[in-house]
Amino acid sequence: MDTGIGVGDWVEPLVLRRIRPAQNERRFYALAVAVDLFGNILLVRRWGRIGTTGKQSEETHADINSAMDSLERLARTKQRRGYVAFGWTLSSRSSICRKLNQPSPGAQNHRKGSKSF
Repeated sequence: MDTGIGVGDWVEPLVLRRIRPAQNERRFYALAVAVDLFGNILLVRRWGRIGTTGKQSEETHADINSAMDSLERLARTKQRRGYVAFGWTLSSRSSICRKLNQPSPGAQNHRKGSKSF
């Protein structure tokens, strides 16, 4: 299966933070899409208290769009629970897919040689 991305390619993590000093709470939740040594597309999730390594889990996905859909769903859930994005936002999806040589969902196919801006 040719995914258009190679081993070691990854998307810069989306880092979400929730800081509530009154509850002594300082948490992070990071989501990233990566490719492992076997060519599998992974959604990597890390979470924990800010300043610690935290815990990590990985989910295998069939393609980049499936992984990005899952990333967006998890990020929206965390944002509803009070987490705030730190770094890039979910609106950056088309540029992220472009970095991994994948068309973003809903992107139009252009004829060879045509310019798109």
